[in-house]
Amino acid sequence: MKRNWRGRGKRFFHHHRADWRRRDHSAGRSPEYGWDHATAGPSSRAAESNSDQDTASSSRATTAAPELPGFYFDPEKNRYFRLLPGHNNCNPLTREMLETKEQEKKRAKLLVEDEHPNKKAPRTGLNTALLLQRRHLGMLPSSSYCRLVHEVKVSEMKRHKLEVQSSDSNSPNTDNFRLIVADSACEQVFTVNDVSHGGCKYGIMNFRGCRKGSLSVEMCDNLYFTNRKMTSVCWASVTHSDSHVLLCLVGISQTPGCVSLLPASLFSNSNPDQPGMLCSFKISTAWSCAWCLNPQADKTFSTGLSRHVIVTDAVTGRRQTYSTGSDVLTQQFALRAPVLFNGCRSGEIFSIDLRQRGRGRDHSWKTCRFYQDSAVTSVRLLQDENYLLAADMLGKIKLWDVRVKRSVKQYEGHHNEYAYLPLHLSEQEGLLLAVGQDCYTRLWSLRDGHLIRTIPSPHPAGKDSIPNVVFSSQLGGRRGLPGLLMAVQRDLYYYPYNNDYQDWTGPKGQD
Repeated sequence: MKRNWRGRGKRFFHHHRADWRRRDHSAGRSPEYGWDHATAGPSSRAAESNSDQDTASSSRATTAAPELPGFYFDPEKNRYFRLLPGHNNCNPLTREMLETKEQEKKRAKLLVEDEHPNKKAPRTGLNTALLLQRRHLGMLPSSSYCRLVHEVKVSEMKRHKLEVQSSDSNSPNTDNFRLIVADSACEQVFTVNDVSHGGCKYGIMNFRGCRKGSLSVEMCDNLYFTNRKMTSVCWASVTHSDSHVLLCLVGISQTPGCVSLLPASLFSNSNPDQPGMLCSFKISTAWSCAWCLNPQADKTFSTGLSRHVIVTDAVTGRRQTYSTGSDVLTQQFALRAPVLFNGCRSGEIFSIDLRQRGRGRDHSWKTCRFYQDSAVTSVRLLQDENYLLAADMLGKIKLWDVRVKRSVKQYEGHHNEYAYLPLHLSEQEGLLLAVGQDCYTRLWSLRDGHLIRTIPSPHPAGKDSIPNVVFSSQLGGRRGLPGLLMAVQRDLYYYPYNNDYQDWTGPKGQD
């Protein structure tokens, strides 16, 4: 019985396969993995004589192409292609490659739309003239007017490429930007670049606005090179505001990890007044760092390690160690009190009050605890210090009320799967910014979570080309210009508020 069943199965298969081939040949097609419009609508010859009906039929046929496991249907070539689980030199068509191709087509399309002069307003009926009219009529408070004007301005920003001026004009930047971090006044931006032969180089860029309403960028003379990778960086106020830079460096070979405190003036030859503090603290590999600005913990910084938090006095070297139970990936100090907020790989967010003495294993010293759904990559405390923004590796961005330990708002659209991506908060302008793993820069209204704008990257998306951004209404200091600064690979871009912005092409030192 079993043999007869197998025999009938083979005959049945060969009979129907031959019949399928005959039908395919009769439609004028070779017996490949192709989807013939004749099986779902009129033939191509009929389409020429009856264009209106057949255009719709052809469209329906394309969308109705059945999904076959292990195959991909290309509507342009009107045929199926076999998918392989991995890369193959003979047939390199994989699902990952197809997804990358579709994402790149989408990015190129959005890039063209983004440069269009008549873009869609961030909110229905929102424009500068209407806002001004409502303000004159007393229908709009001053605070709401300023916030909505910023929304209109960021929706109209256009991309301009910046040329970085340097004392050595013959040595342009040939290394990819890995990170850019602005100081509190946005006058200086600390840069981290990956060096091609390994390691990193660090420098500081100075910004200033010019008379014609353009922005100039100048790289400081000295660059700091190291063969060790950097995991975290923040500005530190030792002798004055943002006088130093705090760096967490990974150990290499027999050299342990460390945290280095470097004076910002170290990067410039033109300033002979060097601050006296240039020191390094031996600390095993740290994921994060933060500097405390509260007077009760003057010249104190923290480092987040694997299952530990270390709080260090930069002058005396005295340390306090807290056992956390999870890797601490992000940190920020409060300003009004010496309280440190931490985000962990486990999704836990907790605070430490440095005035408390207890550091037992029962974690009773954690003054506040709540949880995200995945590893927390960034925490940002709002000015009133009652609310905290947190982002995780599931792409969730939430606003937490610290007092009741409850999420009160969520910002949709962010994309992340495993990357360490920071949040950028511009509270005075009412804006929240984040760059996703898909390389799109998104701006939300901090007040209601509305997605104002999505900016595509000028470069094709990739793991090594995620943009780094800085946003400020005074980029370059008090006399600076408002806009967004974006570093992608080895290029620097500026998105200004001013629609009439023109690139600064004057000689060095000229305003």
